[in-house]
Amino acid sequence: MTTIEVTGHRQREAWAEKVLPPVEEVRPGLWSIPVPMAPNPLRYVLIYALVLPDGIALIDTGWPSDDAWQALVDGIHATGHDITEVRHVSITHLHPDHFGLVPRLLEHVDPVLAMHHNDACHLHHVTEAELERQIATARHELEALGAPDVVDNGFRHIARLPKGRTIDVELDHDDPLDLPDWNVRALWTPGHTAGHLCFADDDAGVIFTGDHLLPRISPNISTNAFQAHNPLDQYLVSLAHTEKLPDLEALPSHEYRFRGLADRVTDLLDHHEERLREITTAVVDNPESTAWEITRSVTWSRPFEQLGTDLARMAMRETHAHLVVLEQRGVLTPTEGSPVRWNRTQSAAGPTADRSVR
Repeated sequence: MTTIEVTGHRQREAWAEKVLPPVEEVRPGLWSIPVPMAPNPLRYVLIYALVLPDGIALIDTGWPSDDAWQALVDGIHATGHDITEVRHVSITHLHPDHFGLVPRLLEHVDPVLAMHHNDACHLHHVTEAELERQIATARHELEALGAPDVVDNGFRHIARLPKGRTIDVELDHDDPLDLPDWNVRALWTPGHTAGHLCFADDDAGVIFTGDHLLPRISPNISTNAFQAHNPLDQYLVSLAHTEKLPDLEALPSHEYRFRGLADRVTDLLDHHEERLREITTAVVDNPESTAWEITRSVTWSRPFEQLGTDLARMAMRETHAHLVVLEQRGVLTPTEGSPVRWNRTQSAAGPTADRSVR
């Protein structure tokens, strides 16, 4: 395992002590604002505020709760500004700890909203009938993965924009954010979600990595209705592209700041290749296994029985994402019908195909 250089020392100390880190000015006019997210093992999300001539711009907003809202308001006050001075909001991806406070923010101010189309397209308003169909589809997916009834679908209706409000700017790869006094551009890094974005400012020497690159853990890469068919393959390719970037200081959405992008990418690529080998071995040892059974047989950061239903469901969908890659590589083969069962492809020569993303 390679070693990154931790640059957010106070953030790491707070992480070790299981408390919120302080609001910090990372660069002149660039602030890091921690916003709590409970209950969640990650504990907080880091929101970034960039000072503009007429206010501030935010990267992400935080978890949709009263204490998160208060932390965001207080954090912005610590920068010398008010919540009503938010002029621009860029969203790394459509998860509730990143997008969740946007609707509440819009009750106080009307900023430019920017995000990638692949995530923005899920913000449309849906009827109750369509919502029920989505819930039913999620249940059928879990049945195909072999999940027991105790694992519910965990479907959460995505936060919606107020009626008549839309995303103002749908960003693509390398698009500038056009923020005065900043040189921030969007980097499309799909995998964690289909529209995940990082934001880089070469002049300031920073990259806002969202959940794409975290200093300590691998982000959850799962198959679901809002993803591409093969999200892990997308993530591995995104990592390989990130590896070629200049060595900017990484400002992630969780944990703490660090340097060593290429080293962190190497660790994550190696982690997923090891995971692919472990899952292949599990299938070889137990042919005709479902995704649920494979999930229970591989290692996790804690005993599987301690994960709880939400984390167990996420673990199973992440296992399935690896199974899809192994099918693509010709290593494993799924059966027809439901639940889907997995077997070693007879022609497969090794535990996994050669890495093709680097």
